[in-house]
Amino acid sequence: MEYLVTMTTNVPEGTPGTAVDDIRAREAAHTRELAAQRHVLRLWRPPLRPGEWRTLGLFAAADDGQLEDVLQSMPLRVWRTDEVTPLAPHPNDPAPGPGEPGSAAGDGQREFLVTFTESVPAGTPAQVVQDTEAQEAVRAGELAGQGHLARLWALPGQGRALGLWRAQDEAAMQAILASLPLDAWMTEQTTPLSPHPSDPGLAGR
Repeated sequence: MEYLVTMTTNVPEGTPGTAVDDIRAREAAHTRELAAQRHVLRLWRPPLRPGEWRTLGLFAAADDGQLEDVLQSMPLRVWRTDEVTPLAPHPNDPAPGPGEPGSAAGDGQREFLVTFTESVPAGTPAQVVQDTEAQEAVRAGELAGQGHLARLWALPGQGRALGLWRAQDEAAMQAILASLPLDAWMTEQTTPLSPHPSDPGLAGR
């Protein structure tokens, strides 16, 4: 299974800087080990407010219990709270399969996480819904082929999905989303991502 984990770290007041540096170094080393074991697939930094220390991670584990073991093994867990979102396969996911980390965006592109919630207007004929969803699948394949759609997962709850996207900037990202056949029926929450120094997707770049 794959999971999106929001990791928020709060260093206790008065902690010596040397102690912070030591635990961060151990965290980076252990993250490399977890990446080699295919438990840590990707890491990003979301937009932060002053004083925040937060990471978004794509993890893989056999089940919730193994994921908790993985998270507990990370040195920063002593100062960290983790919010876990289970991710389910989506029929339009262009990736070859779970456990594949993928690489970070290149060629000046940025990465974005987009949460979708589909709400079909009441009274819409079932055939119209079916046709539009079929068009959505075709368009998703086109955008994956163009390098814009990297991954797509189903989220808990009816009609919810999460996508990992790539675009030159936020305006280009919004234009891509507007091109989706289901756009008129969806609300979207876009999170721009910044590279994380321990991201396995940066390997080789």
